[in-house]
This record gives sequence, C-alpha cells and structure tokens, in this order.
Amino acid sequence: MDMVMIGVAVLVIVLVYKGIVVIRNSERMVIERLGNYNRTLMPGINFIVPFLDQPREFIWKSPAGAGALGRLLGDSGDSSYSRLQSMARIDIRETVLDFPSQTVITRDNVSIQINALLYIEITNPHDAVYRISNLPNAIEKLGQTTLRSLVGEMELDKTLSSREDINARLQISLDEAADDWGAKVKRVEVQDLLVPEAVQAAMEKQMRAERDKRAAILEAEGSRQSDILKAEGEKQAAILVAEGNRTARILEADGEKAALDKLKEALGEQGFSQYLIAIRYLDTLNTIGKAGEGDKTVFMPIDATATLGAIGGIKELFQGK
Repeated sequence: MDMVMIGVAVLVIVLVYKGIVVIRNSERMVIERLGNYNRTLMPGINFIVPFLDQPREFIWKSPAGAGALGRLLGDSGDSSYSRLQSMARIDIRETVLDFPSQTVITRDNVSIQINALLYIEITNPHDAVYRISNLPNAIEKLGQTTLRSLVGEMELDKTLSSREDINARLQISLDEAADDWGAKVKRVEVQDLLVPEAVQAAMEKQMRAERDKRAAILEAEGSRQSDILKAEGEKQAAILVAEGNRTARILEADGEKAALDKLKEALGEQGFSQYLIAIRYLDTLNTIGKAGEGDKTVFMPIDATATLGAIGGIKELFQGK
C-alpha cells in the first residue's frame, strides 16, 4: 500500500512538474489541446494539462553563429547564415532578417547586386503560427520580389541616390503583407548596391567629365564677370573723364564769356565788333600758316596793309579808352 501511495505521489509530482510552464517576458507560447488551438501562454507561471496540451511549434530563425549578424538560409546551404528552426517559444522581440544578396536589373538594363536588412517583430503569435507556415521564408521571398520590382522601375543613377525612397516603399509593402501574418515590419535598410566594374569605371569617367565641365563653366563665368567689371570700370572712368572735360570746357567758356563781357563793356558795341572781326581774321591766318608748314609755299595775305590796319585799329581802340 505504501508503495502505491509513493507511486501515486511521484506521478502527481511528475504531472505537476510537466504541467508548469514558465514564460519569459519576451516570449509567448501557443498551446494546442488534442490538436486544436487552446490558448496563448503569457509571461509568468502557466499550467497546462500534461499529455493533452502541447505547444505548437513555430518556424523561426535560430541565433546567428559567432561573428554573424544572422541571415536566412533559404536554399543556398551556406552554413555562415543562421538556419530556420522549429521552436515552441515565440520570441516577440524585434528581430533582424538579412536578405541574401541578389542580382536585379535596373530600368536602363544594368545588373546590380543588392541586399537588405529587415527589422521585424511578432505582434500576434496565433496568426504567426496558423496563417503562414514559414513566416521568415515568406517575408524573405516577398522582400526579394518587391525589391526586384522597385529597382526595375528606376534607372541606375536614381537607384544609387534613392536608398531612402527604396527603404520606405519596401517597408510599406512588406508591412502590409506581414500584418496578415501576425507580424510587423518596423523598418528596412538597403545594405549594398554593387555595380559591375565596367559600369563603375564609366560612372567615374562621367563624374570626372561633369567636374571638368563645372570647372570650365565656373572659369568662364569668372572670366565673364571679370570682363564685365573691367568694362564697367572703363565706362565709369570714361564718364568721369568726359564729365571733367565738360566741366573744364564750361568753366573755360564761362571765363571767356566773362572776359568778352568786360571787353565789350570797355570797347563799346562798334569797337567790340571790330575787335572780334580782327581776332577771327588773325586766327584764320594762323591756321592757314600752320597748314602750309614744311612746304616751300609762301603765303601772303591779299591785303597785308589791311591786316596791319586791323591791328592798328585794335591798338587805337584800347588807347582811345
């Protein structure tokens, strides 16, 4: 009898032990009873019915190996990537999935290598278990397809300069699909955009040509501005010289006018007229004489005595006054 009691006690202890499930704060566990969904275990101490209640396995990625960030294996067989693993405890923390590098073709028919990081977390363990058979693989394949489609709509230059746009559009597309699978895609980061060496060399050549072009434009613009400033300076200098000459002529004319006014006042109207005629006559003779310099021509006024008489008349005008 004692042995039976001991056996029963041991059985009860074993059943109680197997029925106690401790869930960490970052974990959830989906429980099935006789093959049907029963409940989702939350953090803390939970009790299940041994043998009747069983945890539903969930396919997720195993922790990355030493020195690896963690990347889905897919079908590549590369042991450096973390592998998909069936597990009972669902980690609801944000997890990083690393898409394998793939070859995509841009709109202008350039093949490039591209890969991306995806940050995802489980928000509904029930949907993550029952609505999709392999959530990481589905997200990876959808991400690769969407990324290939996005890059195919862009030319190479725009692809290289539009990482933020690609990240945002890829995140929105994946999050819409993941929402039905009980997960949320928090963000996506394109890692590498590798172009072929020949294309890279052509791009560098184009960049050098663009730099040379900009330098030539800047040099021409500088020369143009210099010429404009020089012309403006010469223009201002010419204006100042003209203004100076004009002012000098005005002052000279004003002085001559004042002198003539005084002379007219001193000689009278008739005498002043004779004076002007005599001065103009002498100036004309002087001009004609200078025009004949260097020639053997001898110029004699038609009426030399008239000239002397004009000079004498001027003298008499001043003496009379």
